[in-house]
This record gives sequence, structure tokens and C-alpha cells, in this order.
Amino acid sequence: MQFSWFRIAVPLCFAVLSIVVAINGAAMPSPLPTAVGVCSLAGMALIWRDMSSKMKGGNRTMGSLFSQYLAVKAVGWLGRRQRRKLEADTLKVKQVQEEILLKRLRKNANTCYGRQYDFSSVKDSDGFRASHPITTYEHYHDFIKRIAAGEEKVIIAEKPLILAMTSGTSGRSSMLLSTKDTNTEFFLQGVAVCLEVMRQAFPETDSLQRTTKFFYTPIFRQSESGIPIGPNSSTPASSRHMLNLYTTPAPAFEVPSEKDTLYLHLLFALKDPSVGTLESNFASTVFYAFSALQDRWQELAEDIEQGKVSSALSLEPQVRTRLEALMKPDPERAAQLRSHFQEGFRGIAKRLWPHLHLVLAVDSGSNQIYGEMLRENYCKGVPFYSPFYAATEGLIGVNLWPQELNRRYLLCPRSMFCEFLPESSLEDETPQTLLMEEVKEGDSYELVITNASGLFRYRIGDIVKVVGFHNQCPIVEFQYRRGQMLSVRGEKVSEALFLDALKKAVAQWPGAQLVDYCCAESGILGDSIGGSDPHYQVFIELKGVRNLTEEQRYKLDICLQQDSAVYKSFRIKGSIGPMRVQLVAEGAFKELRKQMMAFSNTSPNTFKMHRVLRRKEYADFLLGKTVS
Repeated sequence: MQFSWFRIAVPLCFAVLSIVVAINGAAMPSPLPTAVGVCSLAGMALIWRDMSSKMKGGNRTMGSLFSQYLAVKAVGWLGRRQRRKLEADTLKVKQVQEEILLKRLRKNANTCYGRQYDFSSVKDSDGFRASHPITTYEHYHDFIKRIAAGEEKVIIAEKPLILAMTSGTSGRSSMLLSTKDTNTEFFLQGVAVCLEVMRQAFPETDSLQRTTKFFYTPIFRQSESGIPIGPNSSTPASSRHMLNLYTTPAPAFEVPSEKDTLYLHLLFALKDPSVGTLESNFASTVFYAFSALQDRWQELAEDIEQGKVSSALSLEPQVRTRLEALMKPDPERAAQLRSHFQEGFRGIAKRLWPHLHLVLAVDSGSNQIYGEMLRENYCKGVPFYSPFYAATEGLIGVNLWPQELNRRYLLCPRSMFCEFLPESSLEDETPQTLLMEEVKEGDSYELVITNASGLFRYRIGDIVKVVGFHNQCPIVEFQYRRGQMLSVRGEKVSEALFLDALKKAVAQWPGAQLVDYCCAESGILGDSIGGSDPHYQVFIELKGVRNLTEEQRYKLDICLQQDSAVYKSFRIKGSIGPMRVQLVAEGAFKELRKQMMAFSNTSPNTFKMHRVLRRKEYADFLLGKTVS
């Protein structure tokens, strides 16, 4: 294929050049224009040859392929440039951190907040830490209310693009500022760098195949002054210039229902057997997509066979018309799909899309469980890349080691000014922080950040462990969220510790496969569970078993005691009672997810399951779904 395209391209170039000469008359053209023309045509021939050598998706126009080729090349060039800058920055971390801090203080020195804390007089990071307190969200609440009402230059010099809602995993959602600088940093230091890392680690992704990206159009509301309020994440609107790279057509993103949009994601992905990448912000979204596929594959195959869009979807007439114009009956593909589905769903991704190279989604932290389930079941045999460590506050780190199973992130020294609270001093009234060059490998810290959008010495609540250094820059592993810690007697059991114990217990329950879980401290349940010693209430959804014996349930308590000496000591003394393990009905966590998103106004693009429930309503809901 490669050489046949080239044989066409070269004569075509010379034919075009001959026409140019003829138009200019019999006289020979001047040397410079001729040289430029020859070079341009030679360049086009090389581009054509390069395009022909790459794997391409089916049913693509030349214009579509060429625009994707140019986009990939442009982002590739930018990624290499940004990666070199990152490498240079890791050799002078202290200097870069000082530069980024002072730049932000100077930019916002003439705001109400900047004058209050005398930013203009700060000369270095030591002066900043001496003059500005460590903060939490309550510190900013009234300032952000003033910004929402329309007041300018309160905390930051520019008007925010949106008022960004956090996911609320550690309590109520918070409203933060998102600026152009935040988005630019995320793209340049995060997206561009990680795409270059991905290309090097998985060279097959350097293709002209389409990606299936599971993301949704969020619902934004307006503040009283007209500033949009909603999630701070990649959306179809913010990615409209890139939609050509995805299997899902643009009209599908006008559908407000997540359930109906997901169906359309699946429908158009299944139509294309040459999909190269599955992408989403979080592995949980990919997992829910495959769960929906398992439930609705017959309906999807029928739509592909008949070239229609299911009448069960609630679509505006004009949206349905535009979508159905893209559908043509394809009984051959439908027959292939039915055959694949009837073989079962273990490893289904690779059978549906034989040239699938990668799942691109964050699978660390609360998404670890979904990544593991995908790798063991639906996406068996497909590599995963967890590219970023990020939050509503902005980009924190990038994963330069995509093929390692333990997700490690290099902190980005130009994204945020970072300080570190030692884990041992988290409860101190006036804790002392360390800087990037002062942390020690093997120790855990809470991150304290100063970002580009109005947060100064802000405790984000994430506990990370320093697992090494890249040149002078720390490499971290996410450990847990402070608000997602189990502690009924001060024992402090983290999400990671509990999940490890749970996986060990599930491995001892014959036939059981973990689908999802969360916990509640007995104190929030009150009278609904009766009086007893403080304990953990654990809600689990399993596949493969319908009941657990008391002995099996107690295995979980034993496994946690084996992993946590502190928990074991409280259990031996009787200060903490035995866990109560509740098996909930199939689909209970899907329903809980909907409730949580509705309560917190969280988008499916940014939702993270709460592993420790802090609202009684959620725990009561799961108690009502208990089957064993």
C-alpha cells in the first residue's frame, strides 16, 4: 500500500509542476519559485508516503485523514518540545519553583487578596511561607462568592473562565476558579508531554485510527454575574476541534442524557472495527461503558444490522435525523459482533477491535479497582496508560513510566508551587512544610499547593508517598484522600490499605468477583443498625456469588487485622467491633453513582466513587439494597 501511493504521488507532483511551467509560458521560470515549488511538491509526496504507511480507520475521507495527520504531527512536535523543557526543569527544581511562585504573586499583587497579603513585597519562597498562612477551602469561600457575584480583581487579576465544582469525594463539592492559565498549563505540561510518552511507549498508537472517547456534555449553570458553574474537565465543547479524531459524531454530544450518549458512544464505536484507543478521564467511565455494552449488545447489534438508531433513545428529531444519516445497514458487521458477544465478555475489547492498542484513562487512587477489573475481564490483553495526576485545582504530575503497573507521577515543577506536610504532622496547629528539594524518599506527605487560579498554600487533601526522584524532582504515588480515611477510634485506615485487605478476602470467597464497594463508619448510621461498639459497615457488590457465610464475612476483618497492626490492637482490646459486611444487589452502585452526581452537581467526566460514605442518606440507600 505504501509504495503504490508513492508511485501515484510522485508523478502527480511532476504533473502539477509541468502545469505551473506551462501557465508561466514557454520561458523557463526563475530559479527561486521553481525550487520552492519542487520542494513543496516533494514535501507533499513525503507526507503522502508517511500517511500511507500508517494504519487508518475505515470509511475515512482524505480530508479527514489529512487533518488528523496534521494534528498528530503538530501535537507530536509540541510534545517533544515540552518533554525537553520538563527534563531541563527537573535539573533546577528549586529555581523553577521560585520563578513560578514569584510570577504568580506579581501577577496577582494588585488584587484585593494580593494587597491583603502584600504580595508585592515577597522576595522568595521563605518570605511567602512566613507571611501567608496554610489554607483550606473555608479561607476562600467568601472571596469566591464575591467573584461569582461579579466583583473583579478579588483574588486573581483576570476573570475566571468557569467556577469549577470539585467532585466532592471528601465532603461537599467546593467551587474553585479555573483560568486560561490553568488550561494552558494542563495542555502544554500534561496532555502534550503524555502523548509524547505514549507514542514512545506504544508506537502502534502513532496511527490514523480513530479513538473512542467516553465523555459527556456537562450541564453548566450560571452565577448571578453570568460566569459558568460546572466541572473543570475535558468536554466535547472544549474539544470540538478534535472531534474528528473520535468515533462518536458531533450530534451525539447534543444529547443531554448520559445513558443515551453512552449508547451512541457504543453504537458508533462498534460500527468501526479499526478503533485504536479507548479513552476517558477515569477507568471507572470505561468500566461503566462495558457494563452497559454487556446489558445492551443485542439492541446495538440490531441497530447496526438495520442502519438505525434505537427508538428507545430520547432524542430531538433533528439530532436523530443527523445521526441516522450516518447509519447504513451493515448485516456483516452485526453478524461479526453477535458472534463475538456470544463467546462471552472476557477479553471482548480485543475481539471487537482487533487493532486496539491502548486504554487511556487514570486507573490509580479510587479508580484502581476499575482498572484491575477491566484488565482481568473486558480489556484483557490490552495495555493501559494512566497519564496524569490532576485535580480540579490543576495539573499535579505526569506518568513517564506508562508500562509500570505501579502508577508513579513526576511532579510538574512549572504547574504548581508545591509544599509538603509530613504525614506525622497533619493534625498540628501550625505545621511546618518542606519544599520539593527537601522531601525524602519513602516518606508520605500531604500536598500544599499554590496554583495559577487563586489558591495560595492550599491543602488539597491528597496524601502522596515520595517513591524516588527524576534528577532533582520528586516522583510520587497517590496514597489516599484525608477525608476518605476510616477512623472510628483514631486508627486511620486508608483507602489503599482497606482495598488491599478486601482483595485478599475476595480471593478466599470461591467464585466471587468484586464489582464495587464502599464503607461507612457506624457513627453516621445511628439507630438504623442498632447499638454496638464502633465498627465499619462495608457494602460490597459481587459477581458469581449470591450469599456469604459469616465465616467468609469475617475473613475481611482478619485480612485487615493482618495488614494494620493499629486496627488489630483496637479489635483485640474490643474498642472496635467486628466489621459488618453487607452484600448489595446487582446495579446498586450504578444507582448510588447517579444519586451522588445529582447531589453534588458532578459531571460523569469527573465523578469518583466515594469509598468512605460521609452522608447518612447514601449509607441508608445501600442498606435498602442489601440482599445478604
